[in-house]
Parts: sequence; structure tokens; C-alpha cells
Amino acid sequence: MTVTVPEAPRSPGRPRSSRADEAISEATLDLLAEGMSIESLTIEAIAARAGVGKATIYRRWAGKEMLLRDALLRLKAPPADPDTGSVREDLLTLARSIARNRDPRAAQIMPCLVPEAMRSPEQYERYQQIVEPRRQVMREVLRRGVERGELRADLDIELTLLMVTGPVLMQRMLHWSPNLDGDAVPDQVVDMVMKAIKA
Repeated sequence: MTVTVPEAPRSPGRPRSSRADEAISEATLDLLAEGMSIESLTIEAIAARAGVGKATIYRRWAGKEMLLRDALLRLKAPPADPDTGSVREDLLTLARSIARNRDPRAAQIMPCLVPEAMRSPEQYERYQQIVEPRRQVMREVLRRGVERGELRADLDIELTLLMVTGPVLMQRMLHWSPNLDGDAVPDQVVDMVMKAIKA
């Protein structure tokens, strides 16, 4: 499911400051990482942490929802398409990126979004906006594999996405099995899935 959200309106006048944009996004992420819930997060709190006025935020974003979307997209930007010429190597790169967050705040923030997404259609849409670009990168890897004859022609791409990402996310977010080495799980999952999907 791809959710399209219109860009926040821009006001005429002085050009936006990239430093202010970054300070506001960073303040939003810091507050969430420190335990503030999405419901309790306010523009006032973000402005105070970023050292800007509320008007500065409202000139950039129509409201809290738009700001949250952009801050979370900054936190979980989709990985670059690896395109090494090998499906296995590409999937390993992507699975490892799921297991290891570039920003340590992601490990504190992302698990908190899941229950919010289950309770609220608006939060579910935001969650989809974050994960859909990441899914699309993996879709392209699998489609190339089918086209090159590395993978089965009848491959169910959406189910394969779930087979690769689901176990890695479960182990990373919930430490589901204490008997597994979290660092080894991405490679183990990819190799197991490859046995089922190879041509």
C-alpha cells in the first residue's frame, strides 16, 4: 500500500534554513527516543528543544503529522539499491541493513510505532510511508533476479519480502529467540529463503 501525502505549504518570504529544518527534525526524534509518545509530543515541546519559535515550524510544516512524517523518513531513509549482480548478495545487504540501524534512536523509536499503528489509521498510514520505500528497493532486487533467471519465474515477490524481513525484524525488535545470534540471523534467513526461491 502506497500512501501519498501532499507537501506542506510553503510561505513566501525568506528561503528556508536547512539548519533550522535539521534542528527541528532532530529535536522531534530526540524527544521520541527519550520516551515521549506521539500523542503527547507537541509543537511547543519540539520548538523548545530545537531552540526555535513555533512559527518557524509552522512555516515549514502544516502541522505535527507532516513534521513527524518527515522526521521519521529522515530516521529510516530507504537503503540504496545494492545491484551487485547477485540476488543473494543484494538480499544480504538489505537484510543486514534491517538488523543494524545507522541511527541508534531507531531502535528506541520504531518499536513504539507498531502499537500506535495498530490503534490508529493515521499512524498506520505514517508507518506505511516509512516502510514502503524500503520494500520497493527489495522488490527491485527480486524482480531483477527473476529477469536474470536466478529466481523462479512464478516467484511471489510480496510473500518473499515478508519471508526475508519478518524474521529479521522480529529478532531485532523483540529478541524473539535468545538462542539465536542476532548478528547472524540476516545471513541465515537469506540463505534459507534462497533455497526456496532459486530457479
